[in-house]
Amino acid sequence: MDRIAQLARAYDIRIIEDASHAVGASYLGKPVGSSAYSDITVFSFHPVKIITTGEGGAALTNDSHLAARMERLRSHGITRDQTLMMGESDGPWYYQQLELGFNYRITDIQAALGLSQLTRLEDFIECRRAIADRYDNRLKHLPIDLPGRLSNAASSWHLYVVRLQDASRHLDVFKSLRSEGIGVNLHYIPVHLQPYYRQLGFGVGDYPVAEDYYSRAISLPHYPDLDENNQMKVVAALESALST
Repeated sequence: MDRIAQLARAYDIRIIEDASHAVGASYLGKPVGSSAYSDITVFSFHPVKIITTGEGGAALTNDSHLAARMERLRSHGITRDQTLMMGESDGPWYYQQLELGFNYRITDIQAALGLSQLTRLEDFIECRRAIADRYDNRLKHLPIDLPGRLSNAASSWHLYVVRLQDASRHLDVFKSLRSEGIGVNLHYIPVHLQPYYRQLGFGVGDYPVAEDYYSRAISLPHYPDLDENNQMKVVAALESALST
C-alpha cells in the first residue's frame, strides 16, 4: 500500500482500499484503515468476517470532506447542516436533499452488535493467529504451499488458504475432506470466469495467475472457537487425503 500510495499521489489518483478481510490487521506498525495510504478503506461485517454486525460494513477515511459526503450519501443525500443549505431554513424540522443518495444506514441493533464485537476483537485476532501458527507448524511437511507472511504486516487471518502443489489432485482432495466432515471451502472463483464477465469478452487464459490459484486453493477451517483437538483432526484428514 505504501508503494501504491506513492504512485497514486504522483498521478493524482484516488485509492479505495478493499480491506474487507483485514479488520484487526496492521501494516507498517499501524492498524489497517488508520493510515494515509488510501483515501477510503472499506471493511466488511458480514457474518463470516472477523467481527460482524449481521450484515453490512464500514467505510473509513481521514478526509473530513469525504467523511461528510459519505455520511450524507448513506441517507438519501440529505443534510440538516444549515451551512450547507441553499437559502434559509424553514424551521427546526427543515432539511435539504443536496444530491441523490441512498438508504445505506446501518440499524441501531446492528451497530450495537458491532460495538459488542469490537470489545472482543483482540481476543478474536489472538485466537486466529494461534490457529494459523499451528497450521504452519503441522502442515509444512506436506506437498502444499502455505500462506505467505510479510515482515512489515500482521495479518488478521480471516482465511487460511493452502494450495496443492499438484493441481490434478484438487477436486479429489477437496471431496475427501468434505467426506470426513471437514468444512473446507474455496475462496474465491476468479471474477473474470463468471458468466457476467464472460459475456463482456473475458475468458479462460486472461488472468493465468488467478486461474492457477483457483486450480489449487483450499480454505481450511479457521475460526476463533476451533480448538487444538479439532484442528488436529483437520490436519490428519488433509494428510490422509494427500497420501492416497
